[in-house]
Amino acid sequence: MNRFHVHLNVNDLDASIRFYTQLFASEPSVRKDDYAKWMLDDPRLNFAISNTGRAPGIDHLGFQADAGEGLQELGRRLDAAGGSVLPEVGATCCYARSDKFWTEDPQGTKWETFHTFGESTRYHGGSGACDSGAAACSPSPVEQPAVQQPAVAERCAPRSGCC
Repeated sequence: MNRFHVHLNVNDLDASIRFYTQLFASEPSVRKDDYAKWMLDDPRLNFAISNTGRAPGIDHLGFQADAGEGLQELGRRLDAAGGSVLPEVGATCCYARSDKFWTEDPQGTKWETFHTFGESTRYHGGSGACDSGAAACSPSPVEQPAVQQPAVAERCAPRSGCC
């Protein structure tokens, strides 16, 4: 089963944590100096906020797959939708290790599909588009150099757990 994902950029992390804690009637499952995340079951939602210097508002939307096979299916759907798809294998982002596919819808809204397979002590890692040290983990597929990409199944092979 997949979980819907929303990531917002916020100006005041503490005020936003207070607001969303009350709204969700739940404390964040992850809380850092620049980031918080709620893993909700009703509705099934991965809701994250961060204060990393970007303009407030929606950073990106997406789906979190429970398994690598689910990520592959989401990747096939992204390919069928016809947009540019940017794979990230083993990305460190938002205090997690994940395999991902990024795309943008026709309006330019960033979409992330991912399978998380581990935690990280850092917001960003050291390789891949998300790991480049950018202010947020939402690379734009249109900003990436054009590369011939292998089939979806070869781009993000299932791991022993995935984002």
